[in-house]
Amino acid sequence: MKITLRVCFFAGVLALSSCATNPFTGKQTMALVSNDQLFPTSFQQYDEFLKSNKVVEGTTDAARIKRIGQRIAKAAETYLNANGYVGYLKGYKWEYHLIEDDQKNAWCMPGGKIVFYTGILPVAQSDAGIAAIMGHEVAHALANHGQQRMSAAYIQQGIAIAGNVAITDEQSRDMFNQYYGIGSNVGAMLPFSRSHESEADRIGIVLMALAGYNPEAAPALWTRMESSGTPEILSTHPANASRISSLTSLVPSAKAEAKKFGITSFTE
Repeated sequence: MKITLRVCFFAGVLALSSCATNPFTGKQTMALVSNDQLFPTSFQQYDEFLKSNKVVEGTTDAARIKRIGQRIAKAAETYLNANGYVGYLKGYKWEYHLIEDDQKNAWCMPGGKIVFYTGILPVAQSDAGIAAIMGHEVAHALANHGQQRMSAAYIQQGIAIAGNVAITDEQSRDMFNQYYGIGSNVGAMLPFSRSHESEADRIGIVLMALAGYNPEAAPALWTRMESSGTPEILSTHPANASRISSLTSLVPSAKAEAKKFGITSFTE
């Protein structure tokens, strides 16, 4: 067990020494994998996804997704430049596609590759609703959440391997694997994922406001979104009620941030 503790200690030192600063929160975040390594893989996977799914092109909705996405990306660049992060978006290649699918979902891969499913458009209802979703997804990319999740997974796997090497007794090793698997997920990985969702909500609502969309659409969106019914402690996402409450409280500050850039009226 002493070996395991030493490996855990060095894993912690490695995590602390491989950090990047989030320009939207000022927090230090794990960066065991560089964007130079991550982005090419992300771009390749995105291209493969588009080839194997039905991309909607030449429609009003497809044009809306691209137009709103471009405005959100421009708002992000404006914010970063104004706050001393010129060049932060180097390597990002923004791309926005609408996919014909009934899923009520959207996502963004590292480097700015975004997908909206047609199934979420009725939930969004308006340009501002789409902007609320888009801002949230773009925020994941800007905060390098994919990079952080991969880094955390490396640490989680490394500790698991160290435990299996250090514990020679088979029964004790089996017990370690059982409890470590459950404990590391419920006690670390799931809260880590929920914190990313909350962070993307906080960043996203500012981005949509800076892009000229009414931030009040963000909490309204979640009142229309179906709950998964999964208890928050076992979910990768905060409960809907928590998100609605948090986003509602963030509306005034998002509008105040937009006002700094001369934006006082918003698209609904």
